[in-house]
Amino acid sequence: MIDELLADGRRRMDKSVDATLQEFNTVRTGRASAALLDRITVDYYDQKTPVKQLATINVPEPRMLTIQPFDPSSLAMIERAILESGLGLTPSNDGKIIRLPIPQLTEERRKELVRFVRQLAEEGRIAVRHVRRDVMSDLKELKASGDVGSDEEHRAEERLQKLTDEHVHRVDDLLKKKEEEILEV
Repeated sequence: MIDELLADGRRRMDKSVDATLQEFNTVRTGRASAALLDRITVDYYDQKTPVKQLATINVPEPRMLTIQPFDPSSLAMIERAILESGLGLTPSNDGKIIRLPIPQLTEERRKELVRFVRQLAEEGRIAVRHVRRDVMSDLKELKASGDVGSDEEHRAEERLQKLTDEHVHRVDDLLKKKEEEILEV
């Protein structure tokens, strides 16, 4: 019973770390990456649709993204969505394809991005701690119902804390890598 709870906690903590990584990938660095457009959705026939489902996204150069819509009529909608996304990117449209140049980041913008990434990392740590709290309360319920003894509960709490520390450390490692990537000139 305890092993099942801990396995479930591990799985949920892994998902929290993966979600944090996905969020990090959508933060713009000095290099072009198709993941930059992951958060952008287009109002396509009254449906919020991710850009990657409406177009082919390529990285022909280190500082350039190209977006080629499957439906040419969606070109203007995609362009508008990019402009309104807050990424600070200006698309250029030639009628068939959107070119998205990735400008060099200023020092001030880099510092803003580092602050933003630290905030995302803290949200990831909080998500991991929420999972720990949920599993702890389940362990307390097991003890209260008499299914496990206090020694077993204590050992399980120690294992859970070790698991939590591992996942928080993984988030910290991801943060460190992302900060280095952002600050790299």
